[in-house]
Formats: sequence, C-alpha cells, structure tokens
Amino acid sequence: MNDTETRPRSLRYPWTTPPEQGALCEVAPDVYWFRLPLPMALDHMNGYALDEGDSWTLVDTGIDRPACRAALQALLEGPLSSKPVGRVVVTHHHPDHIGLAGWLQAQGAELWTTRTAWLMARMLQLDVQERPDAQTVAFWKAAGMRADILAKRLAERPFNFADCTAPLPLGYRRLVEGEVLRMAGRDWTVRMGHGHAPEHATFWSEDLVLGGDQILPSISANLGVYATEPEADPVAGWMDSTRGFRPYATERQLVLPGHKLPFYGLPTRLDQMIQNHEGALKRLRAHLGAHPGGGPKTACDCFPPLFKREITEAVYGLAMVEAVAHLNHLHHRGEVGRVARADGAWLWHLL
Repeated sequence: MNDTETRPRSLRYPWTTPPEQGALCEVAPDVYWFRLPLPMALDHMNGYALDEGDSWTLVDTGIDRPACRAALQALLEGPLSSKPVGRVVVTHHHPDHIGLAGWLQAQGAELWTTRTAWLMARMLQLDVQERPDAQTVAFWKAAGMRADILAKRLAERPFNFADCTAPLPLGYRRLVEGEVLRMAGRDWTVRMGHGHAPEHATFWSEDLVLGGDQILPSISANLGVYATEPEADPVAGWMDSTRGFRPYATERQLVLPGHKLPFYGLPTRLDQMIQNHEGALKRLRAHLGAHPGGGPKTACDCFPPLFKREITEAVYGLAMVEAVAHLNHLHHRGEVGRVARADGAWLWHLL
C-alpha cells in the first residue's frame, strides 16, 4: 500500500492508509480508529471508538452533513452494533468534532466535554445570520480582504454553525484539567491545549495520546483570530500549550490525532510544532522589514511569507485569520505596530 499523505521523516506511522468508510481499525486493545468524510479541503476527520465492555465511548463525531451522518450511521449499524454508544467525548467545539454529538445524545449517549466547548457550541448554534454582520465585515476590511472576495461574501449567506451541527440537548459532563478518566480499561489524564480552540481537551495514557486537533502529525492546526475577539493572541496559547505538553511526551506513546495518520515520535513532533510557528514569525518580521518590498502590509499581504504557497479562494478565510493571529502575536510582544488606512485596513510595520 502507498501512503498518499505527507509524512515528516522523523515520525513513524504504523498504518500507511486509513480504515475504509464504515470500518474500524484496532490501534490498541479495545481502542479502534474510524474515519468520517468532511465537505471541505481537509476531507476527513478521525474518530475513535473505545470498548467499555457493555457500551462504546466515541471520541469526536464528525460534522452534521448527510455524507458524514450516513458514514457514522453505517458504523453504528455495522461494527459498533453489538452494544450502544454510552458516552461521547468531544475534544473541542469545532463542528467537525462536535457536529453529531447532539444526534448521539438524542439516542441516549452522555456528552463529556469542556465547559468552554459546550458553551461555545450552544452559543454558536443560536447565532444564525442570513448576511454577514457589520462587525464581521469591519474585521474583514481591517485584515485587507481582497475586494472581489469581500464583494462575494457580502452577497452570500455566511457560514452558520447551526447549519452543520445537530442541536445539543441541555446537560453534559464537564472535563477539567488534570482529571483522570477511565476509558477502554485505561486511565487517561486530561490536559488542556489552547490556540486552535479554547480549552481543547487532550487525553494521555501511558502508551496512547488522543490529540484531537491539538497534536497533528503532518499539518499545522489553524490558529485564527475572528471578529468575536479581534485582539486575541492564539499563537501564544498554542506555543505555551505545546511547551507544556513536552514533559509528558515519550517515544512509546502512539498519538491518535483528529486528522491524518496515527504516529509515534511525539517529542519530536512537539518540537516541530513550535519551530513551525517560530519560523513563520521570523519570515513575517522580515516581510515587514526594510528590504525591497518590505514596509507596511495588511494581514492579507502577509500570505506569501507565512504559507509559502498560493492561497486559493477555498482557503482564503483560514489564511486570513491565521495571518491576523501571527501579527497580533508580534503586536502583543511589542515588535510591530499598525496604522489605519483610509479604507479601514490595518497597515502593519516593524517597530
């Protein structure tokens, strides 16, 4: 079999291809990996089924779209059909991870997640818009969004969380930093990450780590700033979390990520994750420097040094919020300043 996913050389991958849709892959005793389809550039998410003897615990659920719900239904009617899903553990509030949690709750499962994830998901389900609100439009303009993309977005219904997540019934079980859960005959310590999502839960046992989107092998999780908190510094939260994980990481731990392939080499990967953003910040400072082509830039002018590839319209929004995040980080550190352009865009410059 050929691995079609990009893999850093220093990491080791026990499986070179993912399980087929509707199938399980046993990654450790009583721990199974499955995949669900996503309708986006990153076209899949990883979920995990943990055998509790008389029931299943599912970790992350996929998005509430027809193809994903059908794939999860096939699992429930196939390899998971011998017993009910008693518990759904959700790592963070993003719709590809919590989207079908409420659907499973309606069938009798308990939801276990962080307070922030639950509150964010419940709040976002209420925030339905037919057109972008004024604050969001001002944020896009401040980032220097390209005029043609801005015009298109102004005429379209924006992304609504409620359109791709099943309603969450009232009630959940809160996960907190440092607590120990019993799942699949193992003790797992809850360790919180930040940056990609607030209060993102990861789960650490002696030989396995459920990393969600906080620990991915061959891609970097998106660190974004949005109109809801335009001065946020998710890069700082990400770097602090990653360094905080380092003392607990060992070579023998198999990491079960939210996307891509399970892997060994967690200490190396944590170092790579830090170096990735340190390198991006260094390139960003140079881009704003005094060399030819340097000088004040909008956030959207900063795509080339940050991503080193062409940014298409499909990922333009994700690139924009990540560019703002890195500029905000330098701003909080006192390394860059900004001035408002006549059209409302921030122009960033080195101090």
